[in-house]
Amino acid sequence: MHLSPVFTRVLLTRIHSCPNTHYITLDYHGKKDTTQVRRQDNQLIIFCSEMKGSKRPIHAVTTWVRRQPPKIKAFLAVLSALAALLFLRIVVHDHDSLFVAAEFVHALGISVLIYKLTKEKTCAGLSLKSQELTAMFLGVRLYCSFVMEYDIHTLLDMATLATTLWVIYMIRFKLKSSYMDDKDNLAIYYVVIPCAVLSLLIHPTTRHHPLNRILWAFCVYLEAVSVLPQLRVMQNTKIVEPFTAHYVFALGVARFLSCAHWVLQVLDTRGRLLTALGYGLWPSMVLLSEIVQTFILADFCYYYVKSLVGGQLVLRLPLGVV
Repeated sequence: MHLSPVFTRVLLTRIHSCPNTHYITLDYHGKKDTTQVRRQDNQLIIFCSEMKGSKRPIHAVTTWVRRQPPKIKAFLAVLSALAALLFLRIVVHDHDSLFVAAEFVHALGISVLIYKLTKEKTCAGLSLKSQELTAMFLGVRLYCSFVMEYDIHTLLDMATLATTLWVIYMIRFKLKSSYMDDKDNLAIYYVVIPCAVLSLLIHPTTRHHPLNRILWAFCVYLEAVSVLPQLRVMQNTKIVEPFTAHYVFALGVARFLSCAHWVLQVLDTRGRLLTALGYGLWPSMVLLSEIVQTFILADFCYYYVKSLVGGQLVLRLPLGVV
């Protein structure tokens, strides 16, 4: 009997038989599963766990969603986001805790990244350009924090910047041989220049120096799109190994919580928070930036959760995702 590559990589641990039916216990990286092999019409039919899982409600729902046209998918995404916001507003009474939760989830993502680089000794699947963009907007935001306002967020940004610079150092020098340079092919200036132009046109209207206001707007816009090179890498490879997938998913969750914090704060203050940020288009652009950086990662997060529920160890992205 010829088995597919998936079955040649598993460890056969036990076989017990019934008439015309065999039950094989397989061990794959410590995960044991019993697979049914049935003889029918002189053929051996293998009933995989994935085939059994397809009957579960979660798989039926994801299959139905996948078959919907793009407009319906977009509507369902917006509806899900609104439902999540409503849930958070009911359950979380202190909405400032959402920002703390966002920082905590982001820290978890960075911890996964550190583990990948130190223990796995590889940076395959990671975008150096996304890390450089992250360091860029964090550096600008730290400067603005020192000259405009200084609070606990400044200390958090300093820790994140230090970690990001360490990641850049590891990718550029220590683990350069595993860096996928040909896949990380989104030019940085395609991201930086539009953000710079937009910050010149739309920036805060506070009493601070004009240059500082422009720089503050620049870091807000750049943060919203800094993950684009990482998405391009995953788009080019189509296969995302677990640690990279965990890291990007943590970014998606953190940005959703941060966006929820902003939206709920605006609702609680009946719009007064936006007017406190200034006048003109700037308040709306701040809120829009939070929403954009959330929806940029929404598609990836959907396939991540689907893969996790399906028990897949490696995330495979279909065509057209990210």
